Amino acid sequence: MDEGLTPLDLELIEELGSFAYDPLGFARWAFPWGEPGTELYKFKEPYKWQCLYLEEVGDALRSGRPALMATTSGHGTGKSALNGMETWWGFSTRAGTRGVITANTDNQLRTKTWVEMAKWHRLFIAKHLFKYTATALFSIDEERSKEWRIDMVPWSERNTEAFAGLHNSGGRILILFDEASAIPDIIWETTEGALTDADTEILWSVKGNPTRNKGRFRECFPGGAFEHRWMSREIDSRSVPGTNKEQIEAWKQDYGEDSDFFRIRVLGKFPRQDQNSFIPLELAREAAARIPQQDIGQPVVLGVDVGRFGDDPSCIYPRQGYDAKSRKPELYLGLNLIQLADRVCRARALHSATIIFVDEGGVGAGLVDILLDRAEPVIGVDFGSRADQSNSRDPLTRYANKRAEMWGGLRDALPHLAIHDKIPEQEQSLVDELTSPSYDYNIREHIVLESKKDMKRRGIPSPNVADALALTYAYPSFTISDSIPIRAIEHDYNPYADERL
Repeated sequence: MDEGLTPLDLELIEELGSFAYDPLGFARWAFPWGEPGTELYKFKEPYKWQCLYLEEVGDALRSGRPALMATTSGHGTGKSALNGMETWWGFSTRAGTRGVITANTDNQLRTKTWVEMAKWHRLFIAKHLFKYTATALFSIDEERSKEWRIDMVPWSERNTEAFAGLHNSGGRILILFDEASAIPDIIWETTEGALTDADTEILWSVKGNPTRNKGRFRECFPGGAFEHRWMSREIDSRSVPGTNKEQIEAWKQDYGEDSDFFRIRVLGKFPRQDQNSFIPLELAREAAARIPQQDIGQPVVLGVDVGRFGDDPSCIYPRQGYDAKSRKPELYLGLNLIQLADRVCRARALHSATIIFVDEGGVGAGLVDILLDRAEPVIGVDFGSRADQSNSRDPLTRYANKRAEMWGGLRDALPHLAIHDKIPEQEQSLVDELTSPSYDYNIREHIVLESKKDMKRRGIPSPNVADALALTYAYPSFTISDSIPIRAIEHDYNPYADERL
């Protein structure tokens, strides 16, 4: 890289290298803080929280640990600016650094995240040593430009190679997820392959507004499955200079400090309910924690979701009234219809079930026929058929199809229902399955539940157990408690009395 460089350039390169493990020192040195005519003329240095963040990154790498950094915040806190500072530090201070930058949407990536990178490149003291294009940052040294680079990569569940191939053994890897709450789990899981390289410095930074209360971004924070691996922080918009405090106060008055709107946009806290989740997380968690009460006299109902694909199991879920916890769901993978019918018949006998509701779409229709031939009390349910309001507690709510209506019946019951949480045969909990599908409204203002196909497209596993439980709400079933109570009638009549003979 020496060819064509001036003595000042060589001195600059040496100074860049001196900040290889000092990102805060780099940020203070490399950008024109307080300089008139620049965007930074009002600032002496990064915000306080940005300084603490950069210090933690340096501490992690100096100790030989990966710097796994997770940040949520409200609006206007300087997340995008920090993206620029830490990217140029990580990229420019160690030769041969490789990296990937992505965001929740292609539009966000191109018009916001990447534009911010361009601004910090323009402000960077050593910008002439690196090239910035529409899709990549790389060294001006042509011999090293293919190995010393960071690429802007829109994510796709169907094309994860860019994330799977991110390796740099013995060097440095920089990964940035912007607005990470909406990046599918499959992209996170694929990216984790980069963590397996030996003797590699890793900075994986994930930031964003906390718009979803589940998924891999949420799991990086306290209470999440991966909190022990990540250094996480929440940034309150009110604690940062430059945010519009009057607007924040107006939001507080309009929505309330404890509202999900205020939590996401100001406090940097995850919502209690996903903005588009059909079943609220807290409602599902409460149902999983609830102790089941025996509903004596209520019929036992079986819901059977038939697996259609190689990785989707079939599920048999028994429910008696509000007790969907005492009896264990059964999951089966790879059974043919005859074998599955045997398991359903056995479950019906074991639980003395009075009715079996089977998803009859696709191969499920064959299972219904087999069970009918065996004289089992089975009703086929077509998920895509018209909703008939047969099992809805709210006559004003309209559903686009039977599947949405069944889930609506399940949601109505959840305040009283006791359900399983962890299902031993699968990684995803029932709470996760229940809260995964999003919903929308069609042109007739009827509720449309997200399909399994669309869920898989965004990296969410198929909710097979939840669908089986929802099937138990396909149609109402007769219950003794709904009828007139049966009681003995006392009287003196004796048909065998002497006077009657």
